[in-house]
Amino acid sequence: MRYIGTAASRVDGYAKVTGAAKYAAEVRPDDLTHGSVVTSTIARGRITRLDVSEALRVDGVIKVLTHLNRPEMPDDDSAYKDDVAPDGSPFRPLYDDRILFDGQPIALVIAEEPEIAQFAASLVRVDYDQEPHVTDVRRRREEPSALKPSAKTGADPFAPPKPRGAAEKALAAAEVRHQGEYYVPIEHHNPMELYASTVIFEGDGKLTVYDKTQGVQNVQRYLCGVLKMDPDDVRVMSPFMGGGFGSGLRPQYQVVLAGLAALALKRSVRVVLTRQQMYGLGHRPAMIQRIELGAKADGTLETVTHDAVTVTSQYEHFYRQETGWSGLLYRCANATYAHKLAPLDLATSCDMRAPSAATGVYALECAMDELAVALGLDPLDLRLRCYSDRDQHADRPYSSKNLRDCYRQGAEAFGWDKRNREPRSMRDGSELVGWGMATGVWEAMQVPIGVRIVLTANGHAEVSCATSDIGTGTYTIMAQVAADMLGLSLDDITIKLGDSTLPQSPVEGGSWIAASVANGIATTSDAVRHELLGLAKQMQNSPFADVAPDEVTLADGKLVSKRDPTSAVLIADAMRHSGVDRIEREKTTRFTKDESRSHNVHSAVFAEVKVDEELGVIRVTRIVSAVAAGRILNPKTAGSQILGGVVWGIGMALHEETLLDHTFGRVMNANIAEYHVPVNADIHDIKVIFVDEPDDSINRLGIKGLGEIGIVGVAAAVANAVYHATGMRVRDLPITLDKLD
Repeated sequence: MRYIGTAASRVDGYAKVTGAAKYAAEVRPDDLTHGSVVTSTIARGRITRLDVSEALRVDGVIKVLTHLNRPEMPDDDSAYKDDVAPDGSPFRPLYDDRILFDGQPIALVIAEEPEIAQFAASLVRVDYDQEPHVTDVRRRREEPSALKPSAKTGADPFAPPKPRGAAEKALAAAEVRHQGEYYVPIEHHNPMELYASTVIFEGDGKLTVYDKTQGVQNVQRYLCGVLKMDPDDVRVMSPFMGGGFGSGLRPQYQVVLAGLAALALKRSVRVVLTRQQMYGLGHRPAMIQRIELGAKADGTLETVTHDAVTVTSQYEHFYRQETGWSGLLYRCANATYAHKLAPLDLATSCDMRAPSAATGVYALECAMDELAVALGLDPLDLRLRCYSDRDQHADRPYSSKNLRDCYRQGAEAFGWDKRNREPRSMRDGSELVGWGMATGVWEAMQVPIGVRIVLTANGHAEVSCATSDIGTGTYTIMAQVAADMLGLSLDDITIKLGDSTLPQSPVEGGSWIAASVANGIATTSDAVRHELLGLAKQMQNSPFADVAPDEVTLADGKLVSKRDPTSAVLIADAMRHSGVDRIEREKTTRFTKDESRSHNVHSAVFAEVKVDEELGVIRVTRIVSAVAAGRILNPKTAGSQILGGVVWGIGMALHEETLLDHTFGRVMNANIAEYHVPVNADIHDIKVIFVDEPDDSINRLGIKGLGEIGIVGVAAAVANAVYHATGMRVRDLPITLDKLD
């Protein structure tokens, strides 16, 4: 392979740094109008009066849309369901007078200029019939009757795994036990690009929608249901996206508001949410977890119990499989899980990078660290003693698992063998030094996907798929795989994506797109190669007259015999000889689920912190993340993915927390000045190691995907390092200096 596995620079990099790449709020059609959203100031109740008269008197204001005058919308829930919608009744923007959460959109002011719309929106007056609300998960947990089961049946893919053994009995008999409660607060995604939609009203009444989304076809189907339009009349585009992290898996409400306004005005409309309004969208749910571990004195893990209470909204039941990671990672004969939902008067929670694993593994890996202390063992030694080569849930082997090498290479690079086990035993001047570690795990998933390839006689190929590039480098890895599969140079490949009219793709999330689309390109390339072979066989004195399709490959612009590399025909010659100017093939790739093996990615994270003994200020000075994730398509973009995940894990451990005023049910730090995220001064040395992990059974290219794994385990490694430095165990995130008092 010439390109797969190489650190190619982003093929879309030039467009991004020069501004040629246009995002959803940068497309400027003729006759464009601008919408500004008015949001609710209560968490629960009804609108009793909505006065828009002052707003309408402002010069340049065209219309104010509310639930009283919007275009017709469907009554049934099914019209509002998207591809990843949870159980329940989806939120319907501007549908009626009900208020379900603070910051809910209740009106859209449309004007000729954005500043006019924003000013006029401030003049809209609203009265409410306010009802009691609850936004505190701890308060809700004290009301057992208000909690909901997370899954209806064991067949639910997000249901906790089936228990095994006799966990309660094993815990009672364990020689060493640990019990702890761990808390993760609500976190908001805060991507750099604000959520925005530009809806172009075409002359024939059709809509072309530029939307910030992780799934254009998902949005297209959703809009057709909500706006009562035919699929052929709605095209959704998202060629570039400035970060999503899961917040763009579901259509956000601004795209509906812009669509309603475009239909009402028969003009193009742009709606851009403010940073504050983005806190009225989904979030990583707050979570209270209780873990009990029982072990023999030699470190053999005997039992795991993991219970969780997770935040959701009152109208939808969003959840992920939070507790089952605990029973998956380590060899343990007895395990049991429980997961309940705490419905609150907030917007529905949603996926956020490594949903369920980032939070569930945090609790598990902190608990394992505490168990190691109780046993008098090194934390890495304990994990190696409990290592499992088999999926503990399904009792089957992995297609590949190189976690042992992650531990070994990560520990060597970090210098773990120099760690003094005693807390508060390592210092650097006035700072306490702590070393902590944790394990990471994620699923290696694949999804059906369509790819179209158009190869022209001049040696150029256009590869298209409706998938998104959310900043991860999808353009680049698609180009690398296509270049190798078609035997062309990287410069001869054009990638088209982020367009609902292109071949079918699911939303981009879960770390499944790289593996899926890369193998999809390979499948369609096979079809192109077969056709080229047919053309080459028609040539006079063809060296391929009796050659089977699997006996030839494409390389350096030629069709080449695998048996005799000197037997080759230029692609251009084969096409021109047959009078063919272009070959177009489209294939859908589906992956057969291997029930005999489990597919996961793993990591080992080692962290160093330094804590000012007087002030309690914590600095993460070093991180080593060793990752085993099958074949790495591009070490440069892949390394950036892990770096970003590590930074977010540091934020999860020390910075990020959405603060609610429960009296009003309102986010108090709805901005990126008071919602703390790591900045340059917070990030020091991060080393990423990719551990070799051949896997020829998961798919033909051996790809697993690694967008999520970078964050998993980082918060636990940092928290464990803080304990080692200070001797103080903080079990609720983020770990701020006041908690070290």
